[in-house]
Amino acid sequence: MSNHHDTEDSCCSVKRPQSNNNEHNHENGDGHDHNHEGDPSTFKTYLPALVTLSMLIIGLALEHIFKLAAFQIIKPYWYVVAYLPVGIPVLKEVWETFKVYDFFTEFSLMSIATIGAFAIGEYPEGVTVMLFYTIGELFQMAAVARAKGNIKSLLDVRADVANVFRDNKYVSVAPDKVNIDETIQIKAGEKVALDGVLVSNKGSFNTAALTGESVPKTLLKGDIVLAGMLNLEQVIDVKVTKLFADSALSRILEMVQQATSRKAKTELFIRKFAKIYTPIVFFLALALVTIPILVLGNAYDFHTWLYRSLVFLVISCPCALVISIPLGFFGGIGAASSHGILFKGSNFLDLMTKVNTVVLDKTGTLTKGVFNIQKIESNINEDEFMSFLVAIESKSTHPIAKAIIGYENIKHVFEAKEIKEIAGMGLQGMVNGKSVLAGNVKLLEKFEIQFDSELKKIDEAIVVLAVDSKYVGYVIIADEIKEDGVQAIAQLRENGIKQIVMLSGDKTSIVKKVAAHLKIDEYFGDLLPEDKVLKLEELKKDTNKVIAFVGDGINDTPVLAISDIGIAMGAMGSDAAIETADVVIQTDQPSKIVTAIKIAKATKNVVIQNIALAFAVKALVLILGAGGIATMWEAVFADVGVALLAILNAVRIQKMKF
Repeated sequence: MSNHHDTEDSCCSVKRPQSNNNEHNHENGDGHDHNHEGDPSTFKTYLPALVTLSMLIIGLALEHIFKLAAFQIIKPYWYVVAYLPVGIPVLKEVWETFKVYDFFTEFSLMSIATIGAFAIGEYPEGVTVMLFYTIGELFQMAAVARAKGNIKSLLDVRADVANVFRDNKYVSVAPDKVNIDETIQIKAGEKVALDGVLVSNKGSFNTAALTGESVPKTLLKGDIVLAGMLNLEQVIDVKVTKLFADSALSRILEMVQQATSRKAKTELFIRKFAKIYTPIVFFLALALVTIPILVLGNAYDFHTWLYRSLVFLVISCPCALVISIPLGFFGGIGAASSHGILFKGSNFLDLMTKVNTVVLDKTGTLTKGVFNIQKIESNINEDEFMSFLVAIESKSTHPIAKAIIGYENIKHVFEAKEIKEIAGMGLQGMVNGKSVLAGNVKLLEKFEIQFDSELKKIDEAIVVLAVDSKYVGYVIIADEIKEDGVQAIAQLRENGIKQIVMLSGDKTSIVKKVAAHLKIDEYFGDLLPEDKVLKLEELKKDTNKVIAFVGDGINDTPVLAISDIGIAMGAMGSDAAIETADVVIQTDQPSKIVTAIKIAKATKNVVIQNIALAFAVKALVLILGAGGIATMWEAVFADVGVALLAILNAVRIQKMKF
């Protein structure tokens, strides 16, 4: 049998979401297109079904309500015309599949069943089967469109033009024509066209398109600005750091478009099952119409057994399975996208349900990855103390200096002069006419300035200050734990995660404090990237563990690659981590790991429900059909009705709260 369905779900004559960018030109391996339904938003798409439905209702009314004798003469022709709008597209598909020697598809099953119904004079049943099959496809197409809605909304936030500074003026050009290091201007209410660094002092942005968060985000000069952000306030300038094709938004769209190409094991099983199942039921239907003649002899009635065989064919069509299962997974991917979580394939959505061990990086994952002043201790007036410190650190580019410079509660602005850097220790200079030293305790020891020896026991980054050769105080600079960190760890345990481990390159003493605050029992500090790999490999020796690793930096890339499922914090994460990961959390919130697990479990539940429903109903009606109890109407329900129920069940994922 040909494998032309390998790139598409077996029971699908409507457009599927594809992994390539050329969605509208999607073809199967055999070179023909199965997308005969069109755009679900246009009336033209529904017109064939409406015409057939109208003619079917009129025909039934003329025959059974008004009982017009004249209608009996034109009855066959009437129903043939009613059949054509919905039947021709399917018959075309049969021809295309036959050309590549693929004879056992849902198209051929439906065609044989409906044409057979016409052959024995069951005209309304023949029309009804094909009509409801088409309606099922339309429902499926609408459900896919709904599932893709959250993803396609990303397209709406891509800016159409960029105002770039060239020849001493701003000119409007297409975003893909802007080069790296050029400056673009974004007015209030406009979308940022490309990734870059904020040149203006301050900016306020709506980041919902990228992160799913509606709370505005304030960025300062030098902070990263991403394409797709919406500028909320004043005009700002951004220096471009990435080409349009390499922007964060473009990467997100590409990842989502590729997601459906990676199938879950359940999907792959159902496809293989359908390929075996369909020819089996075809030959069983053939046996149902031929074998009874050998048993019954002269009592054999061809019309009766052919009708039962056709009912059997309609019931056996695997549409409910092959439609609803991929749709369920795609619905899960769409639901996750609306929460700022990007699964790179339904296989990872499936695997997420099995995770029982979560390993987390510390900096940038559980903490903000940004230094801030945590504590101020001074022997002089605090405002005066910070004025001296801010003045001298303003001449430094060190990350710790940036945290100090960001301190805004000073009343006096002092001027620093004659600044000299003392390697590995700190700064020396004149501030407000006084000699000032700022740095670590080694700096005080070098200049033989007395200080409390307890300062040496502080694990966090500390900046001490001396004025006119006298120690006056210190500040502690440290990373902050994310607001939802404690909640995330607690909820992971509530959702079946048996083991939580934290790995970090930071000092073990600091890692211990963070672990204690978050209530994480296992933690390891002072780790190099290769040490993290070794720790994860140790955990993987237990084959019962399904491990998810969560990280954000370039140094996390090797661990993301070898874990069962790699999760990257995407908003602030490195490109390498995002590219390597299987799941990307755009909000940088660790609590979204829990949301991802919940969505994955909800998706799997829906898929299992659909499989159970389809098998149970089909098995029952197949038995009834073979025994002559079930008619074509029950067959329609067993096939199209169950498919519709399965589709509606899959759509539920989009409405669930996580």
